[in-house]
Parts: sequence; structure tokens; C-alpha cells
Amino acid sequence: MPKCPIVFLGPSLPRELAAELLPGATFLPPIRRGDLRPLLDEPPAAVGIVDGEFFQSLAVSPKEILPLLERGVPVYGSSSMGALRAVELENYGMRGVGRIFELFRRGRLIADDEVALTFCPATLRPLSEPLVNIRLALSAAHRAGIISLAELIGLTRRMKALYFPERTRERLFAVMEQLTGPKRAIAVRHWWLTAAPDTKAEDAEHLLRGIAEHLGRPVSPCARELPAH
Repeated sequence: MPKCPIVFLGPSLPRELAAELLPGATFLPPIRRGDLRPLLDEPPAAVGIVDGEFFQSLAVSPKEILPLLERGVPVYGSSSMGALRAVELENYGMRGVGRIFELFRRGRLIADDEVALTFCPATLRPLSEPLVNIRLALSAAHRAGIISLAELIGLTRRMKALYFPERTRERLFAVMEQLTGPKRAIAVRHWWLTAAPDTKAEDAEHLLRGIAEHLGRPVSPCARELPAH
């Protein structure tokens, strides 16, 4: 029986969508320290690391990933914990995917809390917004003429100053109203709810497509909109 890929996935992308992009994969909850050790006895076809626990449990360490790479297992990382570890282990063969990985790789982002968020352990539903998604969505809003450069800088600074569990969508909209005024805040909120990019989700999709292509599997066109969260 062919070996299946294993992907550690949480709030970055809905599980049902991930299964469409990479059929036959085994999807596990956000990775924690110790989760990779059992895979060494019977290495999978590939490993994808998207989400991981930072504060709830000990984070997976680079040293835990190295044995898989040494055995020739393709290990991909994107979006969140996967992007951070891929930057650290790129020279050892880990394959970083997506825009967030590139921003950390180039030193444009350096703080781990850029990708941190809180989520429901039972449903994996996100309960706060990762700063990197906020930052990149606000940049897109500026390019689209929705907000000014001063508003972009002010909104980003205000959200960055918050502790990561407090970076909720409701808090963001409240800050928007304070900085832009009630009338413009309505327009910005509408744009956010209908057109704002979800870079974490997009990067997770790229990771799944990359694994599918590596394994020679059909790649889903995935022509649909991501659900709001």
C-alpha cells in the first residue's frame, strides 16, 4: 500500500478544503513537541507542517524535524509554525512555501507572534486574527485605495501593540472606527469582509498543492471562496 502524506493543520485552513486539495492525506491537529517521533518508525510519503502550538504546549523544535529530512522524507512548511521552521531548516532541506515563509526568510518579519492566534481546541476554529494576516490585508487595502498610508501605519501599529489573543476582528473594526471615523469604517469593514486576503490560508493551499505535485497526484483547481472566520 502506498504511503500517505501527513499534514499538521489547524485554524489556517478548513479541514474539508484541505482534503479536497490533497486527497488521501492524513490530517493531524497543530503540531506539538514529540508529534514527529512516532513517524520515524514508518516514515510517510511527505510531511506538511502548517499550524503548530506555541503557548498551549511546547513547540516542535528544529531538531525533531531533522531526522525526517535525514531519512529523505520531504518536509514542507508554510503559513505559521511551518513557515518559521522552514526558514530555520532551509539549508537542511526543509521546503518553505508561500508569502509568509518568504517574508520571514528575507527578514521582513522577525517576531513569532506575527503568526500567533488563539483557536478552539475542539473545532480548530480561530478565535483571533494573526498579525501577519492583518498586516498583509491592510497593505492590500491601501493598494486598492481603501485606506491611506497613514491609516495603514496607524492600524498596523495599534494591532501590533496588542497581546496576540486580543487581536480579534471586532477589535480591529473598533480601531478602524477610531482612526477613520464611523462612515469610512463601514466601507473599510465591508471591504475586509468581502475582499481581504487570507494569506495564511493561501499559503496552506500552496503547501498542499506542492505536496500533491511532488507525489504526482492530481491538483484540485479549488475554484471557491474561503469561508469567513
